[in-house]
Amino acid sequence: MISQDNSKIQYLDDNGQPTLKVDGLNVYYGESHILRDVDMGVAPGKMVCLIGRNGVGKTTLLKTIMGLLKPRSGDIAFQGKSIKGLASDQRARAGIGYVPQGREIIPRLTVGENLLLGLEATKGGVKPNAKVPDEIYELFPVLKTMLNRMGGDLSGGQQQQLAIARALMGKPRLLVLDEPTEGIQPSIILEIEAAVKRIVRETGISVLLVEQHLHFVRQADWYYAMQKGGIVSQGPTSELSNDVIQKFLAV
Repeated sequence: MISQDNSKIQYLDDNGQPTLKVDGLNVYYGESHILRDVDMGVAPGKMVCLIGRNGVGKTTLLKTIMGLLKPRSGDIAFQGKSIKGLASDQRARAGIGYVPQGREIIPRLTVGENLLLGLEATKGGVKPNAKVPDEIYELFPVLKTMLNRMGGDLSGGQQQQLAIARALMGKPRLLVLDEPTEGIQPSIILEIEAAVKRIVRETGISVLLVEQHLHFVRQADWYYAMQKGGIVSQGPTSELSNDVIQKFLAV
């Protein structure tokens, strides 16, 4: 459902409540104004893609949502409650999973150990004899064959799958992905696309991702385009025009 409110379009559920709602967000690096009055929303069980050229503030927005950067003004609400005052680990435990650029898997831990680290985002934490659910291996079968391999020995595509799987171990309601296909071979990109679509379809988890790969962008339900730190275009990806593609995705 799309709702019009004071000329601000928000993607809402049937109760008028988005999973994530960002209102009037302003973020600075020193005195440099990076995010400018950003408004956006992510509905339950929907995939939303944030597009724009390098340096326009996309990663800054994701880091602010995760509590890694502090806004000067504005608010961020998750499932109807403001999280502006929560630390990043508290946001993770509240139900926001995050896969940053560079993936940040632990290279000297095994694949299995990296996966279990994801349980730190759950209320119970990592318990003795904790196991990885079969659903994770159904999404990313390659990980089951590599459980004892060091994370640093995996290819870039395998590390990305591991990073997404680790975030899912925390049982999030919102999964935030920062350029999940960057530097990954085309065949693995398609596998990651399929896995993310399946996550949304089968679990109802909402996804917010930054992405430049057009085929992946079109898998989303809704897009927001950023320029100079602000949202300048938005709408259903089914209506994504060639003009917008050229302006915000072309290299």
